[in-house]
Amino acid sequence: MAGRVRDDLIHLVHRGLGVREFALDAARILRREVPFDGVCVLTLDPATLLPTGEVMENGLPADATPRLTELEFGEADFNKFDALARGPRSAATLSEATEGLLDRSRRHHEVKRPHGFGDELRAALTCDSGTWGALTLLRETTSPHFTPEQADVVAAVAPLLAEGLRQAIVRSALSAETLGDPEETGLVLLADDNTVLESNPAADRWLDELASGDGLPPVVRAVASRIRSGGEQPGVARARLRTASGTWLLVHGSRLGTQTAVILEPARAPELAPLIADAYGLTARERTVTQLVAQGYPTTAIAEHLHLSTWTVQDHLKAIFEKAGVSSRGELIARLFFEHHLPRLTADAPLGADGAFAGPR
Repeated sequence: MAGRVRDDLIHLVHRGLGVREFALDAARILRREVPFDGVCVLTLDPATLLPTGEVMENGLPADATPRLTELEFGEADFNKFDALARGPRSAATLSEATEGLLDRSRRHHEVKRPHGFGDELRAALTCDSGTWGALTLLRETTSPHFTPEQADVVAAVAPLLAEGLRQAIVRSALSAETLGDPEETGLVLLADDNTVLESNPAADRWLDELASGDGLPPVVRAVASRIRSGGEQPGVARARLRTASGTWLLVHGSRLGTQTAVILEPARAPELAPLIADAYGLTARERTVTQLVAQGYPTTAIAEHLHLSTWTVQDHLKAIFEKAGVSSRGELIARLFFEHHLPRLTADAPLGADGAFAGPR
């Protein structure tokens, strides 16, 4: 890969852009090395790999989204994003996966080809802290297939693209002014074809705010598809995302007989705080140390409780400061725990029954 492309992506990561600006600018840089006719970047909840947002340029029309979502989360196909995220190779071309017979893919046969597209290059955007996005590069039917070498280029820069999305998500989370009204819980009952059978007023408001075109928002379709495919277990069919008004929303649900119930509600701190910790790449030990720092305990008390030396605790603090981009305990608390980010970062943190640190001051 040309060194200039990688250098430009590294520079872009640190420009402090939002998700849409970063995605489009990164695509333009990548296009110099891997030409394409259309691009789609999804943001994903790293805990469940469900999509929480989309940035597209010259891609599929909005009316293709419902079937594409069904195929991605409910049916077998080539190069699905969860397989790329968990497999040994983060990027792959459809032409290579199907041995040049693109119509072997239902995604291509039913959705892509009817809209004039040929080969696609897909990648899971994964860095050390998780999978934060997914990339699809499209070529028209008249364009040549992507090459294995071009897939290698995308795989090489995928961690940089993931890091850019991660930082954009961190910034949006820390700038959120409100979690919304905790009473504003929306409930939507869906038929198997995603027809809305019933919804309450709160759900209607959330759906309006999330809408990006006709029909249900993609995140609602994705959660519903995951539920129908066997993702009813707690924590699997769920996604956290920020709405246009700045509210962090939790979307989850369950199967109710022949219907699918999807719940939309403001994300409480227990759901949001782990996302922030994941976004900063904090380890389990670093989360525990950070929580105790936030409660005001000195290094010696933290070391005694965790059975560590004070030097080890200081090493943890140094790593935490670097990841969060701060230089003091006060800055750390202000950045990570402003307002609703203060509650516990992990369910097994060493707190007493009343929520207070059980060790010495």
